[in-house]
Amino acid sequence: MDTGTVKWFNNAKGFGFICPSDGGEDIFAHYSCIQMEGYRTLKAGQKVNFSVIIGPKGNHANVIIPVVESNEAIKQLVE
Repeated sequence: MDTGTVKWFNNAKGFGFICPSDGGEDIFAHYSCIQMEGYRTLKAGQKVNFSVIIGPKGNHANVIIPVVESNEAIKQLVE
């Protein structure tokens, strides 16, 4: 899996782009590929792990796993 940072994500439209950590062109990200419980969304600046496939319109992520920062994980356990 590759790693990257969310460049932007539009909740209303359900898509955005990821900037790969190793450089290269931005990767298209669709909400249906986000692996998480509940409402599937991403935030600008959020770290993610993802895999890429080449589609008819270019590269896009087919699996997106948000990276949970340790402070976020602790908050979720406490709440």
